[in-house]
Amino acid sequence: MSEERPDPGLPPAGLRHHLQGHPPPRPAPKPGRVVGLAVALVVLAVVAVWAAFSGVGPARLDGAALAESIEERTPVRTSLAIAVTTLGSTVAMALLAVAVGAWCWWRGRRADAVLAVGAMAGASLVFRLLKVLLDRSRPPAADRLVVETNESLPSGHATMSFVVVGTVVVLAWAGRGALGRVAMLVAAAAWIGAVGATRVYLGVHWVSDVLAGWAVGAAWLALCVILWRRWRARVPA
Repeated sequence: MSEERPDPGLPPAGLRHHLQGHPPPRPAPKPGRVVGLAVALVVLAVVAVWAAFSGVGPARLDGAALAESIEERTPVRTSLAIAVTTLGSTVAMALLAVAVGAWCWWRGRRADAVLAVGAMAGASLVFRLLKVLLDRSRPPAADRLVVETNESLPSGHATMSFVVVGTVVVLAWAGRGALGRVAMLVAAAAWIGAVGATRVYLGVHWVSDVLAGWAVGAAWLALCVILWRRWRARVPA
């Protein structure tokens, strides 16, 4: 009995459905790792905020970091710090998030648009509520190079830059090669770090405020990404 062979002109069975106009189902996300990471980041954020408020851990470096930043000030560095802190402000980051969300919506990427704008708006609400609740004072006014009037903990610049830039990295991650992903991570880390450093240099935040802001931003972004991944898993590719 001769064995029946498949027609060489037909695609493999797993690809027929795709080539007929029906894309293969999106692989289901693995929630365990993502949820575990989110829980760890939330715990880290709580610890970072508590340490800054209580004056323990990294908060013990607050005075020394401020004193060192004052010693390192020069006109050129100050001008650069003001430029970076302005581009990394909460308003600038909000505008960036809205622009990214509008582009995603125009491209038909509804879930991505909601992530960009929703993560930004939620982060703004979270850090403002924490500021009001904790009511931590900023460094002495005599040491500040720019005017700030609200509370100190956590740093809104640090929180918003982490969330918005992190969201851009998440949305641009798919389809990038290893080199592109490393470049994105390095650029994002450099910008987020630079924005946070300017807040200490300009004397408007303690270093523990910035660390807490980064931790809060990371935790909030992780929670938003979990919801985003679940939404995308339910939407046809």
